[in-house]
Amino acid sequence: MSPSLEQILLIMIGYVSGSICFAYLAGRLWRSFDLRLYGSRKLSASNVYNYLGFGGMALVGILDIAKAVLPIWFAAQLGQGMGTRVLVGLAAMVGHNWSLFLSFKGGRGIGAALGLLLLTFPLGVFWILAWVAAGRLVPHMAAAPALAGIAGLPLLALWRGQSSAVVWGCVGILIITVVKRIEGNRLPFPAGESARHVLLRRLLLDRDIADFDTWVAYRPGMNERHNESMLHNSG
Repeated sequence: MSPSLEQILLIMIGYVSGSICFAYLAGRLWRSFDLRLYGSRKLSASNVYNYLGFGGMALVGILDIAKAVLPIWFAAQLGQGMGTRVLVGLAAMVGHNWSLFLSFKGGRGIGAALGLLLLTFPLGVFWILAWVAAGRLVPHMAAAPALAGIAGLPLLALWRGQSSAVVWGCVGILIITVVKRIEGNRLPFPAGESARHVLLRRLLLDRDIADFDTWVAYRPGMNERHNESMLHNSG
């Protein structure tokens, strides 16, 4: 059955809502800089934490969750079923990762994914947060446990007897996450690095080089030759 005009509009609202990048706005308003030029250059919670502290990360995280929750809630108020609600939440995640307002660049969508899960599969929220917390024990490899948690979401949903819409929504979260990590906001590969190695690091570690400290130390104000040396000779 083809989607109705109302469903299409709701999905578009989800995408536009997700495209509002609070990490970018926080960097501009809080510190007057573009977070896309610092550290990992990701509009993510980890990069916000590194430059704006815990308070900035908490505020951005809450707003990122809300920008998925609100359009899903609106769809529910209009009587839309679980399938449409899931699609609206996935659209918000896509908007966060490929923002309409930031040349289709963005973050990794964890906050938007949590917003989707909060209204469709609340146990999934605790599941993801537990894996993210586990990653904090090994901060240089924190992205790997987060990916493991997301990869396990569809199985958790199946085990808990969730509807097919929720299970496929969890699969969608995984696919969007994997695609975004590999795409890496279209950053050029470091010179001297094989594409295979860079793509594998992007998928598992969510960074282009092996050395975590070098990766998060990137600054636009540094001498460019120094930046290049750090990026190309690390790991």
